[in-house]
Amino acid sequence: MKQLILLVVFALSLSLYASAQTSTSDQKVATSAATESKPKKQIFRATKNQIKLVQAVLKSKGIYTGEATGTLDDITRASIKSYQKDNSLKETGTLNRVTLEKMGIQLTDAQKGMPASETSTASISKSASASDSGDAKPKHTIFRATRDQITSAQGVLKTNKMYSGEATGKLDDDTRAGLKKYQEANGLKVTGTLNQVTLEKMGIELTDKQKESAAAMSNK
Repeated sequence: MKQLILLVVFALSLSLYASAQTSTSDQKVATSAATESKPKKQIFRATKNQIKLVQAVLKSKGIYTGEATGTLDDITRASIKSYQKDNSLKETGTLNRVTLEKMGIQLTDAQKGMPASETSTASISKSASASDSGDAKPKHTIFRATRDQITSAQGVLKTNKMYSGEATGKLDDDTRAGLKKYQEANGLKVTGTLNQVTLEKMGIELTDKQKESAAAMSNK
């Protein structure tokens, strides 16, 4: 009788152990299936050849002075930021889809299948969404001179002996000081910035975008 009881207890123990093992196995299978079903996030990466083409574009615009190495180094990233700023793109310093398309550089088939990064279009989407709502507060337009306009302005200042540096296209401290002198000499508001009035006084042509902005401001 005692042996029979021991056999029953042993059989029950084996049954419970087998049940526990099956449950653990099922949990592992379920976890694995959930992991596999989760879509993998795609990361947009520019190719070496695309980076070379970008460096050539930046060099042609006087924004980058290095060689077309195909390496996305710190100097290239800084130049990309400058390009993005000049073209009203999100300043990320990375070669995202929007920046490549703006430069006219062809995407690979894999890149074409990837959506544009939200970080590169966030400012545009936010603006469009606010406009659609009808309740958005009108955005204050900031006048920015282009690199070519700054270069031309530096030439004018140099001719008038108000600036002794090179025509770098950068609005540095020496250029701002020269602008202040020019504005004061021509009865303009002394701001040290290359605004619309100063450009027009210098005979430097405005861009179409700047003309539209000026017309919009005058109609308000």
